[in-house]
Amino acid sequence: MINKVRHKQPLVHNITNQVVVNFTANGLYALGAAPVMANAVEEVADMVKNADALSLNIGTLTTPQVEAMIIAGKAANEKGIPVVLDPVGVGATPFRTEAAQKILKEVDISIVRGNAGEISHLAGLDIPMKGVDTNLKGDNREVALKVVKQLGLPVIVTGKQDVITDGKRCYLIDNGVELLTKVTGAGCLLSSVVAAFLTTGDDLLEAATGAVGFYGVASEVAAEHISGPGSFQIALLDAIYQLNSDVVKDTIKLDHIIVSEKEM
Repeated sequence: MINKVRHKQPLVHNITNQVVVNFTANGLYALGAAPVMANAVEEVADMVKNADALSLNIGTLTTPQVEAMIIAGKAANEKGIPVVLDPVGVGATPFRTEAAQKILKEVDISIVRGNAGEISHLAGLDIPMKGVDTNLKGDNREVALKVVKQLGLPVIVTGKQDVITDGKRCYLIDNGVELLTKVTGAGCLLSSVVAAFLTTGDDLLEAATGAVGFYGVASEVAAEHISGPGSFQIALLDAIYQLNSDVVKDTIKLDHIIVSEKEM
């Protein structure tokens, strides 16, 4: 699937948080995609006209940015391109939660990606939040299935085990390294990588799973010869750039589960 992304070189429009703009743009370039990071209300609809996918990230949220996300999201829906929502820190403040809910209400989101706490709050499950982190303990699969049922949307719940599900099919991925939690923007970049993979024309859930698996394997490759978070960040970009489909196929730890009627 990575070969399709590199051949297509999709333009991914990112309305993201100010902390991760540079890292996300460089990560997409390394992937073989083309990033655009425009967030002005006055131009986002026009920018989306040229894009192949839209990635929305609420990490450093402002009221004008929420407006821009909704305008861009509606333009993306009209064009028929995928829209990924990364609800960073949702549940930490009422403003953030209300903004995420408003985006979900007004934009046809293709898939949501976040950690278990963030995803749970979108579905109204009461999970304590501390900043963008969560104190949630439990099974990511169980959380993901509950959220899909509530939202009616496919979700990606990332953590020690990544879960990608639409409520009927469920993919479990056990790749990745602890250092991903020590680099600001690692999850944000993943959401944009997912957006790029969704442009391949493959089944949405399979494309999202391909993105998460690719990213997890890339992180493992990056962690092989580094000394800490600083060098890992650069090594991750290099691994994304160099990683090929054969290595992914040989390294990915993937399970595919058909969800039982009891779990639906």
